[in-house]
Formats: sequence, C-alpha cells, structure tokens
Amino acid sequence: MSLEILSRVRCFGGEQRRYQHHSHRLSCDMRVSVFLPPQALAADESVRLPVLYWLSGLTCTDENFVQKAGAQRIAAELGLIVVAPDTSPRGEGVARAAEGEWDLGLGAGFYVNATEAPWSVHYRMYDYILEELPALVEATLPIDGQRRAISGHSVGGHGALVLALRNPQRFRSVSAFAPIVAPSTCPWGNKAFTAYLGENREAWAQYDASLLLARHGCPLPLLLDQGDADAFLAVQLQPERLLEAAGQVGVTVDYRRREGYDHSYFYIASFIEEHLRFHAQHLAIQP
Repeated sequence: MSLEILSRVRCFGGEQRRYQHHSHRLSCDMRVSVFLPPQALAADESVRLPVLYWLSGLTCTDENFVQKAGAQRIAAELGLIVVAPDTSPRGEGVARAAEGEWDLGLGAGFYVNATEAPWSVHYRMYDYILEELPALVEATLPIDGQRRAISGHSVGGHGALVLALRNPQRFRSVSAFAPIVAPSTCPWGNKAFTAYLGENREAWAQYDASLLLARHGCPLPLLLDQGDADAFLAVQLQPERLLEAAGQVGVTVDYRRREGYDHSYFYIASFIEEHLRFHAQHLAIQP
C-alpha cells in the first residue's frame, strides 16, 4: 500500500494534504486528509511528531473537519499532525442504503466491523481506523506512533470513544464533541447496529461506549463536550448515560456543557482549540 497525494495547500506554515490509497480491509479506495504542521516539513528526517486522529460524523467525508473546524492554526503552533479519514467505504460495488436513508451506508459507517450481508464485505471501519490507516500514515509521514490521541464528533465521537475504550494502550487521550455515547439505546444506533451487526445485543455492546466504560473503566484522560441547544441531545446523544457509567466505576470525565451551542461545525470551531490543547498536554507537547 502507498499514499497517493491528491492535493496540497499551504496553511499556517504547514500543509493541508489529501491522499488516496487502496484499503485491503475495506476492499475499496479510500481518501484521507492530513494536516502537517511546519515542524513536519523540516529537513531533519529524525523529527517525529504526535498525531491526533479525528473521526467525523454522519454524512461527512474526510474534508468536513479540515475545511470547517479551523484546527490548523493551533495544530501548527503545537506541532500536531491531524489525520482525518473518511467516514465509510465508498466506490463502485460498495453497499449503500435505499435512496433517502442518509443515516446508513455511504457516509455512515459507524466505525464498526459489520458482520451482516451485504455490509460485511466493505464496512469494516473499526479495523481500518485501528490498524490499517495508522500503519500506513505512520510509516509514510513523520508521525511518532507512541504519541497518538483520538477525537471526533457525533457518530465520530462514538467511534473515538469506542476505539479508545477498547484499545487504551494505543492512545494517550480521547475527546469527543456531542458523541453518541449509548448507540444501543438510540434510534440512529439501533438502525445501524441492526443492519451492520444483526440482532445479537452482545455484539452491539462491543461498540457502545457507555457499556464499555461500565465494564472496563477508562485509564485515559477523557474530555466530553456537549452543546445544550443540540437538537439531538435528548434522543440520540444521551451524555448522561456515559457520565452515569463513569460514576459507577470511579472514572473522572472532564465534561463541558456549552450553553446555547448546537450540533454544527460552528460549535466545533468555537471549542476545537480547547480540545487540541487538552490533547497536547497528554501528548507531552511543550507549550
């Protein structure tokens, strides 16, 4: 496998790049956006920088975050590489939902390894994010594979939490904006899990952050961010379920509830600096 560069633009002294590669796990070509700060462009090949993996939400591609969140300025200051993959497999032959079903299929991979036909052929986003993509970008770019953080928004926040809770040894910190923390009990999660994983509720539990936290705890620093004017708050997001699970096992969650903020990228752009600095602290980046 190799990364084929599709575009590159200067940004705050670094470069915002977009790559394409073939994924064996997903059996299709994938695109990924990467911000390289100025430190990554230095001539010294011994420089290895920490990395933040960002997972986006429903209907998004790899480009939404890098175009709308405004993360590059702070990432450039901190010397932090930001890797933003796509949200699902795409391309000819990849299964898709019926027309109008925007919350399943293309753009809605839910960061699980699907076991049910027809999704199981391509929809293995959990393995892709955990293993295949990091192996590729960390072998190609000046990334310190011992200093990883992970974050995301909405369904991407769900993915970030699940990946971190199941694999705490791989990450230094985890944060999420308006995540789906209990997909087993919300309409979006029920629909996706039934399609991708079938009726086996124990299989669902492996991708439910609240259940994972209650069972296994969390040794990582965890930042949870939620706008109180979010239209999806009560039915789809249910942050109180994660906080309740954390209380049961004695896990401290840095919970920040934002008065008047919704689910949009205006909200993410307002607080992305706080998240990047939170991760920088735990990635041992000097201010």
